[in-house]
Amino acid sequence: MLWTGLSPDEAREYLEQKDKSKRDKRMTLTEAVRKYVRNDDVIGVGGFVNSRQPVAVAHEIIRQGRKGLTLAFQSAGLVPDYLLGAMALRPDHVSVKRMEFAYNGHEYAGTSSLLRYMTENEKIFIEDWTNFNMSARFKAGSMGIPFMPIRSGLGGDIEKCNRSQVIQCPFSERNILLIPACHPDVGILHVQEADIYGNCRIKGQTFTCPEIAMASKNVIVTCEKIVDHELVAMNPTQTSIPFFAVDAIVELPYGSYPTVCHDIHYYDKVHLEHFKGLTNAFRKGEADGLEEYYDKYVFGVKDIDEYIDQIPYKQLRYAHQTESRALELQTHLVAP
Repeated sequence: MLWTGLSPDEAREYLEQKDKSKRDKRMTLTEAVRKYVRNDDVIGVGGFVNSRQPVAVAHEIIRQGRKGLTLAFQSAGLVPDYLLGAMALRPDHVSVKRMEFAYNGHEYAGTSSLLRYMTENEKIFIEDWTNFNMSARFKAGSMGIPFMPIRSGLGGDIEKCNRSQVIQCPFSERNILLIPACHPDVGILHVQEADIYGNCRIKGQTFTCPEIAMASKNVIVTCEKIVDHELVAMNPTQTSIPFFAVDAIVELPYGSYPTVCHDIHYYDKVHLEHFKGLTNAFRKGEADGLEEYYDKYVFGVKDIDEYIDQIPYKQLRYAHQTESRALELQTHLVAP
């Protein structure tokens, strides 16, 4: 296998013909997923572990039911876990066949129990990369080149776990690692601000979101708020993702909850630990708790508003207070 998703030539041909006009791209999340996410797609997941995960998009993909998905990301937590959990509970409705990534877990709460369950039971194929490998794969895709020469990965056995190739550099005559570009069929991202045309402003670390956007065939972006284009035009250096890379803009406050959205809210430790506990119990044979969770927070709601309605106010308030206060004040906050 040389390519998953689009090959560089296919991506180049598609992007050359793509409508890059400055037009109003606002739509509902239901419309965006229905239009751009299909069975057997490669999905590029933005954010990083517990930060700016496109949770609402993942929930909608689950509700609409997509099968045979490949997930490509640097490091992620809840998005792949939500999709894997839905597959574990309702394999006829949602399925993931492959993951290309460096890390799947929840930082302090540990690695993904669902990933462990899926791999131990041979229900999914995984391709192992380093964090820098995946960043460079998306970077190559965003540049329109078929591969990227790098050094990361040469010091271990990582090249035995993926499609990278070691060659002799024609200039230095030393070994160099070549990694294939990654062109997802659809990139899913969450940002703090965007205008109606798709210009996105990311506060804090950008992770690989700009590269995923530029490398993907289509891109769905949820944002905390839509801002006037004039404000974006007045400060062009604050634009992290240009409008021509984006296909759908969905104004969706809390679209990354319960993960961090810098300058908006911190992660919900209570909710994350609760979900992680349920997934670990599922791996050990106790499925009732996870089924109840999905019935309450995913299948039992129609959108992000109904999802957030299920979160206790004290947890929402704590997440906002923690993110908005100075570090010395954060140390005195007590989680509910």
